[in-house]
Amino acid sequence: MPGYLLHQGATVMCAHGGSAQPAQVNPRVTVGGQPTLVQSTTHTIAGCPYVTGNVPTPCVTGQWTLGASRIASAGQALLLRDSQAICAPNGTPVNVVVTQVRVKGI
Repeated sequence: MPGYLLHQGATVMCAHGGSAQPAQVNPRVTVGGQPTLVQSTTHTIAGCPYVTGNVPTPCVTGQWTLGASRIASAGQALLLRDSQAICAPNGTPVNVVVTQVRVKGI
């Protein structure tokens, strides 16, 4: 499926509402003047309120499992709005809430 490219300024959150920020960016490809993200990018998650029973078990990191199938940079798949990621340690999904809407990839 085609989707908009994910960039550094995109709003990404864990399924519980924690804010996710990329640990690294891909400066080789930019959209709107901001670097894009590749599949190996790990997101650091802050502010996740997830609790199991009475034990806080917040999402700490998000790792992307699926990127673009036909567009890459430096040999790595770029991330799209519909790319999939899993949070550690609890295995819940990561949601892309807002991203740029000018450049699409497949």
